[in-house]
Amino acid sequence: MSKFGTPSMGRMKFDENAEKPDLSPAMLRRIAAYFLPYRTRTLAVLAVLTVTSLLGLLPPLLIQQIVDRALPDKDLRLLAILVFSSLATTIAAGALGVLQSYLNSYISQHIVYDMKNRMYRHLQSLPLSFFSNVKQGEVITRMTSDIAGIQGVFSGTIVSFASNVLILVTTSVTLFIMNWKLAVLSLFVLPLFVAPTRRMGRVRWKFAKQTQEKLGEQNRITEETLGLSGYMLMKLFARDDREYDAFRKANAETTRLQIRESTAGRWFMMMVSTFGSIGPMLIYLYGGYLFIQGEITVGAIIAFVALLGRLYGPVGQLTNLYVEIKRSVALFQRIFEYFDIVPEIADRPGASSDIPDGGIEFRGVEFAYRPDKPALRGISFAAEPGTITALVGPSGAGKTTITQLIPRLYEAEKGIVSIGGADVRSLKLDALRSHIGLVTQDTYLFNATIRENLLYADENADERRMIDACRAAYIHDFILSLPDGYDTLVGNRGIKLSGGEKQRIAIARVLLKNPPIVILDEATSALDTRSEHYVQQAMRSLLTGKTGIVIAHRLSTVRSADQILVVDNGAIAERGRHEELLALGGLYKELHDKQFAAKSPA
Repeated sequence: MSKFGTPSMGRMKFDENAEKPDLSPAMLRRIAAYFLPYRTRTLAVLAVLTVTSLLGLLPPLLIQQIVDRALPDKDLRLLAILVFSSLATTIAAGALGVLQSYLNSYISQHIVYDMKNRMYRHLQSLPLSFFSNVKQGEVITRMTSDIAGIQGVFSGTIVSFASNVLILVTTSVTLFIMNWKLAVLSLFVLPLFVAPTRRMGRVRWKFAKQTQEKLGEQNRITEETLGLSGYMLMKLFARDDREYDAFRKANAETTRLQIRESTAGRWFMMMVSTFGSIGPMLIYLYGGYLFIQGEITVGAIIAFVALLGRLYGPVGQLTNLYVEIKRSVALFQRIFEYFDIVPEIADRPGASSDIPDGGIEFRGVEFAYRPDKPALRGISFAAEPGTITALVGPSGAGKTTITQLIPRLYEAEKGIVSIGGADVRSLKLDALRSHIGLVTQDTYLFNATIRENLLYADENADERRMIDACRAAYIHDFILSLPDGYDTLVGNRGIKLSGGEKQRIAIARVLLKNPPIVILDEATSALDTRSEHYVQQAMRSLLTGKTGIVIAHRLSTVRSADQILVVDNGAIAERGRHEELLALGGLYKELHDKQFAAKSPA
C-alpha cells in the first residue's frame, strides 16, 4: 500500500511549536516559476513602475519652485506653468497606474488560473486511497479559498515590493541631493518601522494557518450535511440542531481568528503610523534651524516633508509586506503539500497503449490498506475471455478490493495482475481503464440530463448507438415515457430516478463504452424483485461476449457463472461452479442455505 507523507491531510492540527514559515530560496524559486510564462508583461509592469516612481518626485519639487520662486516673485505665468505641470504629472502617473493595474490583474488572474488547473490535474492523478483518507471539504478548501487567498500575493505583493523599492531608492537619492543633513536625520526613524515586523509576521502566520484549517472544517460540514446523501441522513436522524451547532462553532472560531488577525494588524499599522509622524516633526525642527541659518529655503522644507512621505510610506509598506508574505507562506505551504504528494499510481516509462486480447489473471496478489491488516492474501485465479467469474463471500472479505486492482485504482503490493498476459502496470492508465467497464451498487449520475450522463461514456456516440445501448439495458421505453425523454434532468446523484432505473442507465452507459472487460460490483443487491429482473436482463446484454467479473451477495445472480470464487478473510477459500460448491459443503453452501432457507437449488 502506498503511503503519503501526510496520511490524513484533512486532519492536520496547528502546532505552535511546529516549523515556522520559511521563505527559503527554494520556495521563492518555486513561486517565481509561475511568473515565467508572463515575463514579458511582468517586465512591462516594472517599466511602468519605474516611470511612475520618477513622476511621483515631480509634484513636491514643483511645489518647492512655487513657494521659493513663483509666489515671492509674484510671477503668475510661472505659477500657472508649475501648477499645470504638477497636474499633468499627476494625471500621467494616474494613467500609468491604470495600465499597471490592468497588467497586474492580468498576470495575477492567469497565475491563479494556471495554479487551479495544475492542482485539479494533479488531484486527478492521485490514487483512490488519497480521497478515501482526506476529509470531505478539505480538497475544495485548498482548490478554492487557499489558492484564491494567495492571489493577493501575486496581484499585490510582488508588484508592491518592486514599486516600493523603486520609490524608496529614487526618493532617497533625491533627498540626499536636496540636503544631505536632513536626509541623514530622516533615516534615523527607519529602524522603528522594522523592529516589530518579525513578531508581527509570526502572529499573522499563526492566525492565517488556523483560520484556513477552520475554513476547511466549515467546508467539510457544509459539503457533508448539505450534499444529497448527507442531507437525507441528517433529516432522517433529526440531527439538524447538532449539525448546525457544529457549523456555528466552526464559524465562530473562524470569525474569532479573523478578528484577532485583523486587530493585530491594526495595532501594527498604528505603530507604523506613529513612527511615521516623528520624521516630519524632526524635519520641521531641524529644517527650521537650517532656514534660520540661511542654509535652506521654506520651499525646500515643504518639498522635503512631502518627499518624506514617499520615503516612509514605502518603508512602512515594505515592513507590512513582509508581514503579508509571512502570512501567505501558510497558504503556500498548504497548497504545496498537495503538489508534493507523488502520484504513486502512474504510467511507467515505456508503458504501452496497446491492450492485448485475453482474460484476466491474478498470480499471488497481496494487498493491505494498513500494514498491520492484510486485505488480500495470495490471490490467484484466471478469468478466461468471454467467461463470467463471480466473487462471493462475507462483507469485508476483499471482493471489491480484487476488482479495484484490475483498473489500478489501487496497486498490488505483491504478485501480478495481468490482462492478456501483460502486467497491468506495464500498460498506460488511460488505455487500461478504457478497456474496462464498471457498474457499482452505488450508481453515480451527474446532475444533468439522461443523454449527458449516457454520453459520458462516449461523447461522439450517435443517437442510434445511444438508443441501442438503452434498449439492451431495458431502459429505453422508460426514458421515452418521461416528458423530456433523453433530455430529462436526473437531479443530484440521480435522485429523481429509482435505484433500478439508475442501475440500468449505468449499464447502458457501460454498453455505450463497449469495453471487453466488465466488472459488476453488487449491481442488484439493493433492488426490489421487479427492478432486479430488469437489471439482470440488462446485465446479460452487457456481459455477452465480455470477460466479466461479478460481485454478488444474492447467489441467485451467479448460478450460471463459469466459475465462482468464494472469498473469505482476504483469500480464496473455495472455487468452482454452483453445483460443485454446493456439493463441497463449505462456506458457499452455508451462504446459500442462509439465503434460500435450506431449499434445494433449482
